[in-house]
Amino acid sequence: MFEWYVLSLFLYFPEDKTEYIPAAISFVIFFFIAVLTMRWIIRVSKREAEKAKQLEEEILGEKKDQNNS
Repeated sequence: MFEWYVLSLFLYFPEDKTEYIPAAISFVIFFFIAVLTMRWIIRVSKREAEKAKQLEEEILGEKKDQNNS
């Protein structure tokens, strides 16, 4: 009996299933935003990695030139 009471404090399953609609809509919106944000982070990360690679090649090229001189 006590377990049922404790669970009923945290869980709510409505009889009218149309109450799930606003939750589903907000879930879809936030999921879509999360996917877009993750794709943006990946794109920026790739761009930064390419810049770092170019900078590394430039620095290594300058060091190689100094060693040959």
